[in-house]
This record gives sequence, structure tokens and C-alpha cells, in this order.
Amino acid sequence: MKGVLKRYVSLLAFVAPAFILYAIFLLIPTIGGMYYSFTDWNGLNTNYQFIGLDNFVEALKDDPDFVHSLLFTLKYVLYMLVLQNVIALLLAVLIESRNKSKGFFRTIFFMPNMISIIISAFMWTFVFTQVLPQLAEKTMFTFLDQSWVGDPKFSFYAILVISLWNGVGYMMIIYLAGLQGVPQSLMEAAIIDGANPLQRFMKVTLPMITHAITICFFLTLNGAFKVFEVVYGFTGGGPGRSTQVITMNIYEEAFSNNFRYGYASAKSVILFIIVLIFTLIQIAVMKRKEVEA
Repeated sequence: MKGVLKRYVSLLAFVAPAFILYAIFLLIPTIGGMYYSFTDWNGLNTNYQFIGLDNFVEALKDDPDFVHSLLFTLKYVLYMLVLQNVIALLLAVLIESRNKSKGFFRTIFFMPNMISIIISAFMWTFVFTQVLPQLAEKTMFTFLDQSWVGDPKFSFYAILVISLWNGVGYMMIIYLAGLQGVPQSLMEAAIIDGANPLQRFMKVTLPMITHAITICFFLTLNGAFKVFEVVYGFTGGGPGRSTQVITMNIYEEAFSNNFRYGYASAKSVILFIIVLIFTLIQIAVMKRKEVEA
């Protein structure tokens, strides 16, 4: 009995520092934010009123900027969920199929992930505003000369390019790990049965890497909903608020103009609920696919 108790005490001693930091910097602020979402607190005064669900009603009913930012974010999430995972998986398959220079290509495609997203946004701002117009002027690729920052239609795709350039490499590494776990015996059996490369990929490879797909979908979904730096550094949410994502709208509400911390907290809770719902649905669907596989 003493041995078991001593074991639990030692485990708690190891876990306690991490849990204390987690509670101070994440758990307590999260609970506090949920509480303040039901108040009219401005972040400064000690006196504030409990107003119930008024903040939530205002955000969803009387705040067109917030609704637009939510819809824009959902559009961004959908594109990122498809494009980032398709490109990352395609790169992983191509690299894994090579007999030589795997390490070189893994490094090349992963390197953008090592650069800060805000730095990437500034770098690509120079590319879209200076390099591409010059390239279009001197070559036949005139379609490159667009208002990538000032036109919402083009700036959305420019934001996608920056995000994909920065994030694809990380997902590629996860897919590579999944591909390396596919038993070679299954691939050899499929070849003997006469399966072509596409059939081997669809019937053998994909079912065997469903766990990697689940992880990548989860990371992409959460990262896309919380996107901030790339938009802030590239367009600043403009022109106007046409490319404003939900995190920028919350930031603006709390720190930039209005200092309505209670209202911003309510928007954060809405974002949390949306991410939680999408994540639970995605994990439930993908886990079912893993069981079927």
C-alpha cells in the first residue's frame, strides 16, 4: 500500500509543475473569459454588470462585421482542410516513392514551417506586391499582375497560398510517418493480385494511414479556425473588413477600438463552441473510418 501511495505521490510531483502552469496560463483565463462573456466589463473598471446572454445575441444578430468574419473564416477553413491535406499527402507519397534524396526533399518542404507566420506574411507581401507585377510585365504571365492585397477576391487566394506554403510541410511529415508504417507485405500482395498504383493507393495505403489523416484533419481544422498572423500581416483584415477573420474581429473588439472585453469574450466563447462542434464531428467521423479500415 505504501509503495502504491509513494508511486502516486511521485507521479503527482512530476505532473504538478506542468499542471500549475497550465492552470495559470490557460485554464483559469479560459474560465474567466467564459464568466466575463456574460458581463459588460471593459477590461479596466472594477465595476461591471451581469447582462446574461445580451453579448451573444448582439454578436449573432446585430453585428454584421462579426457574422461576415465568421463566414469568411468558415470559407477559409473549408479551403485549407481540403487543399492542405491533399497537397501534403501528395508530397508525402511522391517523396516516399523516391529511393534517393528523401531527406533532402523532406527538409526543403518542411523548412517554411520553421519560419514565423508573421514573417512569412511580410515576405509574401513583397512577392505579391513587387515581384509578381514585375514578372507579369516581363513575361507572358500577365494574369499575375493583380491587386493581391487590395482586391478581396484575389487577397483570399493570396492568404491561402501563404498559409499553405507555411503549413503543408508539417502535415507532410505526419503523412510520411503514416506511409512508412504501411506493411510492405500488403503492398506486395496487392501487386501480385494485379492491382495498379491507383488501386494500391486507394485500397491499401489510404485505409492504413487513416490515423494520420485524422491527426492532420484535426490540426488543420483547429489551426484554420484560429488563423490570425497571416491575415494580420498580409492584409490587416482589409480592404475594409473584407478579409477579416473571426480572431481579428475579436482582437479589434477587445484591444483596438472598443475595449469591450466582455463582448469580445462572448465572441471567443462562440468561436470555442464552433471549433468544439466541428472537431467532435471530425473526430467521430474519422474514428469510424479508422475502425472500418
